[in-house]
Amino acid sequence: MTLSAAFSPDYFTARHRFREVVDRLGWTRETHPIEARGPQGEELTIDVALSSAGDPAQTLLLSSGLHGIEGLFGSAVQLAALERWAATSPPPVRCVLLHGLNPFGFAWHRRFDENNVDPNRNFLLPGEPYAGAPKGYARLDSLLNPRRPPSRWEPFRLMALAMIARQGLPALKQAVAAGQYDFPKGLFFGGTGPSAMHRLLDEHLPRWLAGSGRVVHLDFHTGLGRWATWMLLIDHPLSDRHRAWLTDWFGADRFEDGSSRGIAYDARGGLGRWCVSRQLAADYVYACAEFGTYGPIQVLGGLRTENQAQHWSNPAAASTIRAKQRLQELFCPQAESWRTYAVEQSLDLITRALRGMRQA
Repeated sequence: MTLSAAFSPDYFTARHRFREVVDRLGWTRETHPIEARGPQGEELTIDVALSSAGDPAQTLLLSSGLHGIEGLFGSAVQLAALERWAATSPPPVRCVLLHGLNPFGFAWHRRFDENNVDPNRNFLLPGEPYAGAPKGYARLDSLLNPRRPPSRWEPFRLMALAMIARQGLPALKQAVAAGQYDFPKGLFFGGTGPSAMHRLLDEHLPRWLAGSGRVVHLDFHTGLGRWATWMLLIDHPLSDRHRAWLTDWFGADRFEDGSSRGIAYDARGGLGRWCVSRQLAADYVYACAEFGTYGPIQVLGGLRTENQAQHWSNPAAASTIRAKQRLQELFCPQAESWRTYAVEQSLDLITRALRGMRQA
C-alpha cells in the first residue's frame, strides 16, 4: 500500500478500514456509538483499538478526528501505522488508538460536532466556566458568523486582510480562534458544558491507560502552518524532563509550547492540558501533531462558509455541497505529494516516539 493510499474518501470507509486491520492484528476493538446520526441516518461511532501485547507500563496513544474532517488525515496515519505493524510486528509498548473522536464532524464534513462545539475548546478543567469570549470576538461576530446562506461573491478575503492590517495576524488569530462560549452558532464555540466526547474520555481513559507509568500521546491535526510542514504543539506546562525528551526525540525546533509561540495561539479548553491534568500516568506527554495545508485566511474563510451553510442553508443546496467539499480540501488536500509527505512524516514521528520511549 502506498502512503497516499491510506487516505479514505469519507468517514465510513475510514472506519471500515480501521476496524478491518485492527481485527486482523488480533487487537481488542471497542465501538462507542454517539446519539447523532450520519447524513443517511447511519450510526456514528468512536472506535478504539487496544494492542494485545506490549509493556503496559508504557503506552503510545494515537488519536484522530478530534476536529471532524481532519480525521481523513489522522485516520490515514493510524491505518498506515497499523498496516506497517501487521506486516512486521507491533511495538513493544501498549498501543491505544482512538479513531474518529468527533464522528459527526468527520461524517458531515465539519470541524465541529453535532452541537457546533469545537472539541478542542471544550476540555475545560474543573471550576473553569463555559462562558466568555476573547476580547474582540464580539466585534468580529458579524464578519465571522454571517446569518445568511453562503454566496460566491462575499469579499471575505479583502475584509480579513483589512482586519490584519489594523490588528496584526497574531492578535487577530488570538481574538478569533482562542475559544469562545457566548456565540453558540459561531466559530470556535466551546460549548455550555462537557460534550459527549469529553464525558466518554473522562469515563474510559483511566481504564485504557491503567497501569501506565508513562503515556506519549500524539494527536493528529491539520490546517495550521505552512503547506507540507509540521510542528508539535504543546498546550500544557512542560517539566524540564519532558522538555528534554521532546528535544531529544524530535528536535528543539520541532515543538512549541507557551514559552515559544510561533504558528499557534493561546486557547482555552484544549485536550492535551485536560489529559495531563487527569494524572493518569506519572509521565503524560501530549503533543498535537499539526500539519500545515493552506494559508490562514483561506482556512478561516472555508470554516466561515461551511458554518454559514450548516446553520443557514439547505443541506442539499449546491452552495452547501461546495462549502463542505472546499473544507475537506483545506484540511485534507488531494495533492498526492502532500498526502505522501504528511503520512511519511507522521510515521517517522511515531517511530521517534517509540524509540525515545525505549531509551528514556
